[in-house]
Amino acid sequence: MEKKHKIVVAVTGASGSIYAQTLLKKLVLCKDQIETVSLVMSDNAKDVWKLELGNESYQDFGFEIYKKHDFFAPFASGSANYTSMIICPSSMGTLGRIASGVSDDLITRAADVMLKERRKLIIIPRETPLNLIHINNIKTVTETGAIICPASPSFYNKPITFEELASTVVDRVIHLAGIEIDSYQWGS
Repeated sequence: MEKKHKIVVAVTGASGSIYAQTLLKKLVLCKDQIETVSLVMSDNAKDVWKLELGNESYQDFGFEIYKKHDFFAPFASGSANYTSMIICPSSMGTLGRIASGVSDDLITRAADVMLKERRKLIIIPRETPLNLIHINNIKTVTETGAIICPASPSFYNKPITFEELASTVVDRVIHLAGIEIDSYQWGS
C-alpha cells in the first residue's frame, strides 16, 4: 500500500484566490491519496479571498485551519512528516522571507521546515512584472530545493470559465506534489 500524502496548503495575500479555491476543491477530490490537508492563511489572504471571490468558502472544505502564528501546528516541525507544502498564491513578500530564512509566521516556518527536511515545497507566485529582487529570491529558493510554478495558465485545452483556467495551473501543482489527478495532457 502506497503511503498517503500529508499536505500543508498556505494561502497568502497575493491576488489569485481562484487558484487557492480550485486547489482546495481538487484536493477534496483526491482524498483517497491524502492522509491530511492542513490549511494556513495570512490575514491578507482572507481579505483578498473575500474581495475576489465574495465569500469565505475556505472554511467549508473540512480541512483544519491553523492560525498564522500557531507554532504548535504539526507542520511547524519536520517530525510531523508532511510530504508537501503548497503556497498558493504566494506573495513576493512571503517568497522573499522564505529566501532570506525569516520564519516570522507559520507559513514561513513551515516552508523552512520543508526545505531543511528536503521535502516538496511548491510555490505559486502571482506577481507581474518581476523585479530583480523577485528574480533573485526565486533563484535562491529554487537552489534550496523549492519548485516555482508561476500562476501562468495555459490555453491549449480551451478553458472557458475562470475555474477551468485556474485548473490548468492547479492540476500541474497537484501533479508536482505527487498526486494523481485526471487532467488535460499535451498530445493526448
